[in-house]
Amino acid sequence: MAAFTAQDVKALREKTGCGMMDCKKALTQADGDMDKAVDFLREQGLAKQAKKASRVAAEGVAYATTTDDLSVGVVIEVNAETDFVAKNDSFMDFVKACANTVMKENPADVEALLALKADGTEQTVAELLQEKVLTIGENIQIRRFERMEGACVAYVHAGGKIGVLVNFNTDLAGKPEFVAYGKDVAMQIAALNTAYLNRDEVPEEVIAHEKEVMRQQVINEGKPEAIADKIVMGKINKYYKENCLVDQEFVKDSKLTVAQYTKNTAKELGGNIDIVKFVRFEKGEGIEKRQDDFAAEVASMVK
Repeated sequence: MAAFTAQDVKALREKTGCGMMDCKKALTQADGDMDKAVDFLREQGLAKQAKKASRVAAEGVAYATTTDDLSVGVVIEVNAETDFVAKNDSFMDFVKACANTVMKENPADVEALLALKADGTEQTVAELLQEKVLTIGENIQIRRFERMEGACVAYVHAGGKIGVLVNFNTDLAGKPEFVAYGKDVAMQIAALNTAYLNRDEVPEEVIAHEKEVMRQQVINEGKPEAIADKIVMGKINKYYKENCLVDQEFVKDSKLTVAQYTKNTAKELGGNIDIVKFVRFEKGEGIEKRQDDFAAEVASMVK
């Protein structure tokens, strides 16, 4: 039995950033010798991977795709440290393998996805991720994904800056004209950062807050309180038109709302179209990017 304690495992973990089981295995291989255990982890590439994992990954891509028959769709965000990596074929192959795995296996979350065998390989997604970290040389993280079933249309904007997946209830999924329509809707969502599908989706607390702010604005503008509520209702209708997809002006024809464009398309194609839901991922949104202050760094070095 290797001569090491739980405290040794903890110390190795703190020193290398590697997982507990990997540290225990390394100490076993090294017969309790800390330096040899570190070397073992380095040889396995685990210490290098753990070091990279501490670095901020706010770039990468948002990617969306569907099956050929549009029956299943996936939108996924995979982050890296620099936008240069998004142009790397090896990185994009990994992103697509993750999306295809989600499409076929329907994992519950990222942790479940990591445990699955990656599509088209004999490796798990976690193993493939580790391999990409080591070969590409950056911290890479699968951040989130969404999977939908039904008639789905995917759109990727600006080489992966934004990924959009829209789900429809329709009997027209087999028609190329429907796909063109679906991409128009997805582009609308990408361009306007649409928050809600329709008025029913807007939370009551959001409307209550907007009304409160708008009412105060009206009063501050010198309008009588007696008519403030009527003015606020007009402003709320404008809020709906700006933030609810079906009420928005269609970007390609301002004479139409998206709802009207949808109705017209369905009539022209001889079928029915209802927009059920959508997801918009923008790479790095909500991630605090590290800001390097080189002046402060140099100043600290000369003190």
